Amino acid sequence: MQRDHYMKKSWDEPVPVSKPMPAHARVPAQFVIGGVPVTPATVLAPMAGVTDTVFRRFIRNASVFTSGASGHSVDDAISNEQSGCGLVMTEFTSADGLSRMRETKRRRYLTFYEDEHPISAQIFGSNPETLAEAARIIEATGFDMVDLNLGCPAKRVVACNGGSGLLRDLPLIQKIFEAVRASVTIPFTVKFRLGWNDKNIVCVELARLAQESGLNAVALHARTREDGYSGHARWEYIAAVKDAVSIPVIGNGDIRTPEDACAIVEATGCDAVMIGRAAPANPWIFRQIAQYTAAGAYDRPSELDRYRMIRSYFEMLLEDAPAIDMGLKDGPREAQGKMKQFASWFTHGVQGGGALRKAIYEAKSGVAVLEAVERFFESRLSGGQPQPLEEATPEPELVADPAWG
Repeated sequence: MQRDHYMKKSWDEPVPVSKPMPAHARVPAQFVIGGVPVTPATVLAPMAGVTDTVFRRFIRNASVFTSGASGHSVDDAISNEQSGCGLVMTEFTSADGLSRMRETKRRRYLTFYEDEHPISAQIFGSNPETLAEAARIIEATGFDMVDLNLGCPAKRVVACNGGSGLLRDLPLIQKIFEAVRASVTIPFTVKFRLGWNDKNIVCVELARLAQESGLNAVALHARTREDGYSGHARWEYIAAVKDAVSIPVIGNGDIRTPEDACAIVEATGCDAVMIGRAAPANPWIFRQIAQYTAAGAYDRPSELDRYRMIRSYFEMLLEDAPAIDMGLKDGPREAQGKMKQFASWFTHGVQGGGALRKAIYEAKSGVAVLEAVERFFESRLSGGQPQPLEEATPEPELVADPAWG
């Protein structure tokens, strides 16, 4: 079944400054998780149905940042010569499923390429022994880190006492921490929410428990399970967690622009920022954060940038997506479903993008989707040098699929 994901999309004008930003307002150049350096201190959040190997590599490519880009005066000490995205994470995967499924099937969930390092695999579940076994599988597969999901608010996950459902049972969380920590030598981290609801805020206690149990970093999405993705992330709790522990703290929630990324670091003192729902809408956000941190301004994508981005991602999907239906000569159905899913994000900011979305939704094959993209942009780009895209008419913010956790 195809899922519909919705979110607010917007493009911001570059924000030039007359002098370099103070050091405390910068996204750090690097942080270290259990001996693994992450450069720069930016993390692509795990998102169900989104952060597969194709999207992770796509984000890394879109995030390439070189000193001196766009004529900016760049401080080499805080720029990243390879990618503005320092760490990528997999979609969350059931520990119970990993421990039971055949190795051939595991490859579908745990596939990654060498250019994705450093990479962390996220798992969810509630049985300490099963989670420990899943962590061993992840380590043996070659991942740099393993992460425990204590943040997903989806009912089907919470019903199994997984994700944010575990936030109501700190003693069980401690057993899980200890079991997983004892089972692997790679860095072990956890992503969690403030608590189950406002009457059950446990983030500081949980962070201390993680540190005492030997975990190497924590990531806090500053909303409760009850909040879902509504309202505003409460960054003050990230600051409280940072004050409570000495291991790295990754801040997550309402980071939609480079300005937001610097603001959360300044407001909370967090060691790194994690970008979730903003990344599919703006694949360049990591590069923009690197530019803004370095020079106080960042590039907006041109129409040519947008065209290349859409074409590149769709071509990668057709090349790499599992061939679920080998009878389709024009590409697997899964790739076509992803194309239609991502079209709603990728075409925002494009004038007349509704027509392109309609053509993509109506296409009967992957090749037909690519042809629709080519036709749409061909006339628009033939008239001369593409200019930065005009701001699209704002749409109301809608709630994303809760499985994004």
